[in-house]
Amino acid sequence: MLRLAIILGLMSAVGPFAIDMYLPALPTIAADLRASDTAVQMTLTAYFLAFGVAQLIYGPMADAKGRKLPLTIGLVIFALGSAGAAFAGSVTALAGWRFVQGLGGAALMVVPRAVIRDRYTGAEATKLMAMIMLVISISPMLAPLAGSAVIALAGWREVFGVLLVVSVLSILLLTFALPETLSPAARTPARLTPILSGAKRLLKDPVFMGLTMVGGFGMASFFVFIAAASFVYTEQFGLSPTGFSICFAINAVGFFGASQAAGPLGARFGIPRLVRVGVTGFAVMTALLAAVALSGFATLYVVVGGLVLANAFLGVVIPTTMVLALDDHGDIAGIASSLGGSLQMLTGGLMIVLAGPFLDGTATPMVVTIAICGLLGFTLFWTVLRPRATVPAE
Repeated sequence: MLRLAIILGLMSAVGPFAIDMYLPALPTIAADLRASDTAVQMTLTAYFLAFGVAQLIYGPMADAKGRKLPLTIGLVIFALGSAGAAFAGSVTALAGWRFVQGLGGAALMVVPRAVIRDRYTGAEATKLMAMIMLVISISPMLAPLAGSAVIALAGWREVFGVLLVVSVLSILLLTFALPETLSPAARTPARLTPILSGAKRLLKDPVFMGLTMVGGFGMASFFVFIAAASFVYTEQFGLSPTGFSICFAINAVGFFGASQAAGPLGARFGIPRLVRVGVTGFAVMTALLAAVALSGFATLYVVVGGLVLANAFLGVVIPTTMVLALDDHGDIAGIASSLGGSLQMLTGGLMIVLAGPFLDGTATPMVVTIAICGLLGFTLFWTVLRPRATVPAE
């Protein structure tokens, strides 16, 4: 399991690196390309939207052609997007190439989930998902620092050159180190009728949809933080790109620690109970942080500390809702993974678009939007999932 977790984790981290590594450069990109903060934030939205839509393609492809082919295609497209972004001459062109990057990076979100489902279910799947989250969680700590170093030595364009090199190395890792986990006998032809039938089945399943959207609102909160944090930390609090990177890494500590505890805690207390605690705790912590910010006490230490605590609960929510949503759909794991991932990414991208006009480089709009995401997930969980006994009483 450890070897598989490392391989899948390293490949899965390529997508987060594409997000986190250039975050310290967002204010610099805005100045260099003579664009507004909102316009530069749309380069993130373009990535998220493409990332979401493309998952609908990779899931069925993974069920029909095996797991390695869509991963290879995705990495090649990601490499092309990285090369284009490095030479973008305007914020519009940069957003376009980021969209291409997202089209490729989507494979690295969908297919590893299906690989996990091929091998494990239940607590074991949660444990493997948490191990992968360990690798992924390190990226928010290392990627911005690495990006800051590249920016200091060369410039923001070279960040995308580094991502190009990383994607090529990932192709080599995929080719020589990851075995195919879906046998030809278990593959499902990529015909439109069964795909639509599977999607219809999933869309009608309140448990699948509820868990997917609970996780989606959790991810949306993090996407809002990603889009706004560099401007908040550098403009309101006056931090350098390196200082922002350090604070960003600190904010990831809570998520990092909790995601690793999800597997053992799920095995001991049950995954449904863990979801309940995570959803409730995240809503409470983000609401308290928003209240403090609205009261005028959103200092750097309050924001960083509050997000660390909130993200600790979020780190429990993300891997557990992923596992529970797929548990009853092993026969269409690829479709379920792609549809769930698409809905979550589109939710995140839409939240950035809706919040964009209010994200003014200060902390209060950012933490209020994060709290709204937390409360939406909490409300959905307790009004839709709990009454249907998705989370059984102890």
